[in-house]
Amino acid sequence: MKRQLQLTLSALTLGLASVSAQAQTEVQWWHSMGGALGEWVNDLAKDFNNSQKDYKIVPTFKGSYDESMTAAIAAFRSGNAPHILQVFEVGTATMMASKGAIVPVGEVMKKAGVTFDANAYVPAVAGYYTAPNGQMLSFPFNSSTTVFHYNKDAFKAAGLDPEKPPKTWPEVALAAGKLKASGHKCPFTTSWVSWTQLESFSAWHNTEFATKGNGMRGIDARLNFNSPLHVRHIDNLANMAKTGLFVYKGRGSAADAVFVAGECAMMTGSSALYGNIKRNAKFASGISTLPYYPDVAGSPQNTVIGGASLWVMSGKKDNEYKGVAQFFAHLSKAEEAAKSHQRTGYLPLTKASYEMTEKSGFYKQNPGTDVSVDQMIRKTTEKSRGIRLGNFVQIRTINDEELEQVWAGKKDPKEALDAAVKRGNEQLERFQKANK
Repeated sequence: MKRQLQLTLSALTLGLASVSAQAQTEVQWWHSMGGALGEWVNDLAKDFNNSQKDYKIVPTFKGSYDESMTAAIAAFRSGNAPHILQVFEVGTATMMASKGAIVPVGEVMKKAGVTFDANAYVPAVAGYYTAPNGQMLSFPFNSSTTVFHYNKDAFKAAGLDPEKPPKTWPEVALAAGKLKASGHKCPFTTSWVSWTQLESFSAWHNTEFATKGNGMRGIDARLNFNSPLHVRHIDNLANMAKTGLFVYKGRGSAADAVFVAGECAMMTGSSALYGNIKRNAKFASGISTLPYYPDVAGSPQNTVIGGASLWVMSGKKDNEYKGVAQFFAHLSKAEEAAKSHQRTGYLPLTKASYEMTEKSGFYKQNPGTDVSVDQMIRKTTEKSRGIRLGNFVQIRTINDEELEQVWAGKKDPKEALDAAVKRGNEQLERFQKANK
């Protein structure tokens, strides 16, 4: 009798466990984080899943930002979209225009009954993903900005002070000359050419990239990055390329790997490269501010946002949206956001996570990790608040194509920038017509 009772209780326990497992709501999250950042994303999901029993976040790597966005559009049309989609900042205007496909994050949090204060987030980050009516449209998950990474060991070998990185573009050229003379075959490179050398370059010098406040005030914006200052800068880089001081390594993040491997001594790129450098580089590295031209009035100003945010797709069940809201609330906790900031080099998500990181002494123990924050929290202007343009993905591709002609010596800088502006404006006109 006793054994029969034990068996009955065991069966009941197993049955309850099965019901509990079945009751757990799954939330699909498509992302574009590979390598060390992919491990970070998986850990975020794991930590949240272990913190409660009602919801299960299922992260899935869907390739590059371009690829995941294309896949999500196809999935939405077939009724199979994920609950959460990570979209890079250049896709923001496109997502904002896709009103039937997304649910504003503020609305998701409100309906789920989860406390949500948009003012808790870093203003320069949250503002970029906020509509003119003040409603936050997406969750500012992994925001980065452009910084200057350099190899301290290579600096020492070239007779340069490893604690005094170049702050201006003339100083970058001089440092590159010394690095080349010491035998370095790749003194300077850059990733994300349009983002670093045109977009952030413009904001950093308080110069327009596009009209209408860089598109923030309307979809009828037009490109404006063929000014004398832009031409001068690209001309300087072209001359550095001719003399072997600047070595172009390809589109997107291609230059990241060669810097981490020690092949290139200096680079402009994402602050989020910090985690990869810390984990994989075999040399002492440093982080400094984006270089600027000291004779340009108003510079340096502030850099613009990069990285991505999390968009909530429409057509899901209420309990699934509750899971999304709970996950976002978890990521917003000061300790969680501070941990992510310190691990990756992405900007702190909230003001509280920034203050917690500062009080912990992290910035003092890891010099340079506060550069991205300092660059982004300066007072912004109409020309430096951010860049939000339709068909921005295509515009960046055009910029890559035209600038590659410059690095190859096939076009002069003014010709290439004029062509990029003309071709890019055609993309903006198409977007405007499609979203009237």
